[in-house]
Amino acid sequence: MVRDFSELDLDAELLAALVEKGYTRPTDIQAKAIPAAMDGRDVLASAPTGTGKTAAFLLPMLQHLIDFPRRKPGPARVLVLTPTRELAMQVADEARTIAAHTDLKIFTITGGISYDEHAEVLGKTQDLVVATPGRLMEYIEAERFDCRAIECLILDEADRMLDMGFGPIVDRLSNECRWRRQTLLFSATLEGKGVSGFTKDLLKEPVRIDAEPPRRERKKIVQWYYRCDDMDHKLALLEHTLKNEAERSIIFIKTRERLAELRDKLAARHIDCCWLQGEMAQQARTNTIERFRDGKVNIMLATDVAARGIDLPDISHVINFDLPRTADVYLHRIGRTARAGKKGAAISLVEAHDQEMMERIGRYMKEPVKERFIEELKPKNKKPGFAVKKKKKKGMPGAARKAKKQAEKKA
Repeated sequence: MVRDFSELDLDAELLAALVEKGYTRPTDIQAKAIPAAMDGRDVLASAPTGTGKTAAFLLPMLQHLIDFPRRKPGPARVLVLTPTRELAMQVADEARTIAAHTDLKIFTITGGISYDEHAEVLGKTQDLVVATPGRLMEYIEAERFDCRAIECLILDEADRMLDMGFGPIVDRLSNECRWRRQTLLFSATLEGKGVSGFTKDLLKEPVRIDAEPPRRERKKIVQWYYRCDDMDHKLALLEHTLKNEAERSIIFIKTRERLAELRDKLAARHIDCCWLQGEMAQQARTNTIERFRDGKVNIMLATDVAARGIDLPDISHVINFDLPRTADVYLHRIGRTARAGKKGAAISLVEAHDQEMMERIGRYMKEPVKERFIEELKPKNKKPGFAVKKKKKKGMPGAARKAKKQAEKKA
């Protein structure tokens, strides 16, 4: 097991930057992915938020650029694709921080930026480019971006790219970068036909890595849930939590319609909040994130699709107003808090129909989420119970067992 970054054959300039960032030892995904990537292998990695995945693919790529310096000015050699502009900016910022003691040139190409601004970037020597698929494809088709020099292609949050309909564009981009020697693909989950079909043509004999947040990281997040009798009870519990416990919170809601309803109900209670939801204009998204980051507002409502890939600082509480549809998304949500060594809390508001999912989440994490009560807001309804399905005995089929019983009765 790799216990220190110095064991990973990284350049002294990169190690110095890691020390300055406060990185002491590699996370699970970093310890597994970095050596494989530095060996030139393709990597297929499942890495939820909070596992250190960005550094897991940036470090080997930056090391490659240092080991094989360019001989003359030219286009990008490493291309990172991300589903959203915000994530692209975060990845590029981290790359610049890690490469601070090098001369490597790092740029972003995303939507929401004028062509004139990009024209200046496209005319310069680039080492590593972080881009969103749609805008990059526009420049390739206009013959403004040359993919022939790309040596390494990285897909970050590949599952979300699929959700957003970028599959065909990514396939085209992969073909444009067909001279590359290496591909790394990172996804929150590798389940389902989508990602598996996506990866078949992109990767060659990849090293597969499944990384969960370390238990010690999860222990920094105190998790509990409140049972709710109905919507009024749920809103009362949320209001109490926001006014008495939470400092900076993200509240997750399952749909845009439900988000709009909750936003209006919080406004009626004089609770100020901002929000992120699907199909927002880029400027509105940017304004929301800046207001929250600057502390002008400390409560953000978000749907899962809108919040993916956004790293927001100092989140004290994640509140699940609606439970997610799957247990792995729950893990992804709560990873928004307790970052950078800090502690955090994850609270779920659970109605009767949610109770089964709450049990499923406990099984998925291999530890149950505990129930808590607020004395003046205790639920009046009983907690619903669920019968555990009995496993069928292995052996003879059901029809054969029935025939055997009938034969025994006759005997």
